[in-house]
Amino acid sequence: MTEAGWRASVVEFIRAEAQPVDKFGHMPRLYALSAQLGRDIDHDDDILFAAAWMHDLGVFLGHRPLDPDQLAHWDHVPYTIARARDLLPPWGFPAAKLDAVAEVIRTHQPHDEPVLIEAILLRDADILEQLGAIGALRALAKIGRDTRYPTFSSVLPVLRRAVDQLPGKLRLSRARSLAEPRVALLRTLIASIEEEAGESLQ
Repeated sequence: MTEAGWRASVVEFIRAEAQPVDKFGHMPRLYALSAQLGRDIDHDDDILFAAAWMHDLGVFLGHRPLDPDQLAHWDHVPYTIARARDLLPPWGFPAAKLDAVAEVIRTHQPHDEPVLIEAILLRDADILEQLGAIGALRALAKIGRDTRYPTFSSVLPVLRRAVDQLPGKLRLSRARSLAEPRVALLRTLIASIEEEAGESLQ
């Protein structure tokens, strides 16, 4: 299969598997943002594309546990890496790059310490996706459908932690520049919510 073919297969698979369906949009945004951060930085775009599109497979309904107790302890990363190793080669992805894809997925979260440049790009982009208007939309969409966030007030700490902790974890200067207006917007949103609702947010 051609390079374009394997990429199309990845996108088609994720489009079919992304549940709830709004989770699909995170992948093209994340890849585009990662590529933007990687402009003028030497990196392997095959690795970046595959990792960006596959990295959240284990959080989709149908791939994560349904039992709330199991879900509370679920680590989607090992599952996602194993599935990526199984799925990518038959689509035509270069087998020699599978280990790098696995490493990028393994170190894509804010608490991780990525070494590969593709992992740094993806992690910074993933942090940016948790800030600004998109970060707010992604957090607020969980209210009422994620057992951790039954009310509006239960998700507000997520937004506060995002603005307080995530910007300091960014590695790239370009990412830090992109973060500034996103953080400002999110701080304004939080302040407005608190002002309008007071102690009656629920």
